[in-house]
Amino acid sequence: MMRKLGAEAFGTFWLVFGGCGSAVLAAGFPELGIGFAGVSLAFGLTVLTMAYAVGGISGGHFNPAVSLGLALGNRFSWGDLIPYWVAQLFGSFVAAACLFVIASGMDGWSAGGFASNGFGDLSPGGYSMTAALLIEIILTAGFLIVILGSTSKAVPGGFAPISIGLSLTLIHLISIPVTNTSVNPARSTSVAFYAETGAVSQLWLFWVAPLIGAAIGALIWRYILSPGETLEDIGGE
Repeated sequence: MMRKLGAEAFGTFWLVFGGCGSAVLAAGFPELGIGFAGVSLAFGLTVLTMAYAVGGISGGHFNPAVSLGLALGNRFSWGDLIPYWVAQLFGSFVAAACLFVIASGMDGWSAGGFASNGFGDLSPGGYSMTAALLIEIILTAGFLIVILGSTSKAVPGGFAPISIGLSLTLIHLISIPVTNTSVNPARSTSVAFYAETGAVSQLWLFWVAPLIGAAIGALIWRYILSPGETLEDIGGE
């Protein structure tokens, strides 16, 4: 179990450090900025690379909403849910702390939003709370369907990380202007505490919406789309 938790912690560290790091360190850099398309790709690459690197150890969740969805989809043990959440949050907070130390090493640097999520005044495009809630639910539900579908016994093995990574890239391309993209409560939580925008006050939405979305996606898969896998079918305990 400790190997699984270590894999989840490191995978979530990589997701936050790579994805949020691309936004904090590279997206707005004069003349060399990668823009929101580059940030979207960075998030997708973090999941793709870690799913191949440690997915065989822990399942490669790196996201509390994904862990919940996999449990509801009959792919993950409910008894491991809270330990996975703790490991994911730990990895996320370590990544955010490292990123803050690195970013603050530049003269005149200000944390600003620090890649945090938000709605209203904290939305990149000024979108409302309702818009933020709806897009986070829909995109997290879709993400879970992609995860469950691409790891199903009905599809060829070995390609799931590519599908999942590209899905997360697409999700960011759609929703960065709306919420700066969460679909991951751990990713949202750690960076919010370093932001200078009051992002912590809006964190509730970036837990509630992804968890609801994950539940919806998992139930759609389990009761409508699934070919009928069990935890044992996909190599679970």
